[in-house]
Amino acid sequence: MKSRKLKHTRRRATILTAAAASAVAGAALLPNWSAGASTTVEPQVDATTKATFQRLADAVFTDRTNALVDQPRRGKKALTDGFSGKVALSSGVDRAEGDTVKQLGDRKERLARTGEKYSAGSTAVTLDRTKVKGRTAVVTVTETTTLTYRKVSGDEPKTTGFQAHHELTFKADDRGSWKLTKVRETGDGYLAPNAVAKPRTAATAPKSTTPSAPRAATTRRPAAAPKNLTGGAYDYKAMARYAETYWRNYNPAYPNFNGAGAGGDCTNFVSQSLKAGGWKHVPGYVYDYTRWFGTADIQSHSFVGVNEWSWFAQNSKRTTSLANVYQMDVGDVLQVDFDKDGSKDHTMIVTSRQGGVPYLTYHSTNTLRRSVTSIVSSYPNAAFYAYRT
Repeated sequence: MKSRKLKHTRRRATILTAAAASAVAGAALLPNWSAGASTTVEPQVDATTKATFQRLADAVFTDRTNALVDQPRRGKKALTDGFSGKVALSSGVDRAEGDTVKQLGDRKERLARTGEKYSAGSTAVTLDRTKVKGRTAVVTVTETTTLTYRKVSGDEPKTTGFQAHHELTFKADDRGSWKLTKVRETGDGYLAPNAVAKPRTAATAPKSTTPSAPRAATTRRPAAAPKNLTGGAYDYKAMARYAETYWRNYNPAYPNFNGAGAGGDCTNFVSQSLKAGGWKHVPGYVYDYTRWFGTADIQSHSFVGVNEWSWFAQNSKRTTSLANVYQMDVGDVLQVDFDKDGSKDHTMIVTSRQGGVPYLTYHSTNTLRRSVTSIVSSYPNAAFYAYRT
């Protein structure tokens, strides 16, 4: 009995195995839809898809720029019309960008009330890198934007320009279609004219025994604060020339502190500009804020640090404080404490003054001749510190 049952079982197993093999072979001949809802398409990131990522990023940041120059937003559907790839905005990003464009429109109106307008804007985005893991693609891009000043007073510079770096996250669905799910500013972002202020958490002002600079007012048409641009100890025009030469193409003779974990290059850039105009090194220990020096190989903290520069500038008497940001002239320095926690966050240098308005140039969001009006309008809750050099 055992022997016959065993043979029957083996024979049945053989029949089942043959049937299963036949089913698998038959399934291989069926079209893809035969698998039903369980079939998924692996996302493809070829040259065409990368180009579409770049075009969508370009459209998003162009929309932001257009909000400052009376150009309507194209919206979620129009942004992707005509794209050859399966790439679109997620509903969350669409809402967030709509809110950003609205805030920029409000900023445009505030600027117009103070006498600043833009007649045109152009934005171009280049794709730097695409990193794909599973169904997620992280794309890093560089945005280059130019805004043309409308001649309101007649004394405005021709243009202002900047470069900003962004990271965009795309996610693919089961059909291989991509959606933009996140837009993040990288480095010291949120300092571009077409970016909204970075959300910051409340902080407690740190205790410090280092020199504290007085805040500067931001009201228009303050008392005059004339500055001799020629014949003094420093060459302010040389400071401006240096900054406007290297605002985008960095001087290879100095280290570049942009990038992840580097802390930002804004103060390093301003120090280089001041050095080009005649500020002399004060050698010593790198941590000593009463010392100031910077070369390709070594830099004092006061050369590259926002607060440390302020401490050196005041202690050395190389600067005096201005009562109002609109009193600044070529070669003067502006610092910002975005969240008013007592620790300054950003450093800029004036490279032009037209019609009573200082125009600033800076690194970390590489920017040329942005008006102090635009900066104050973008950060109405910040604390500003103006230094006469």
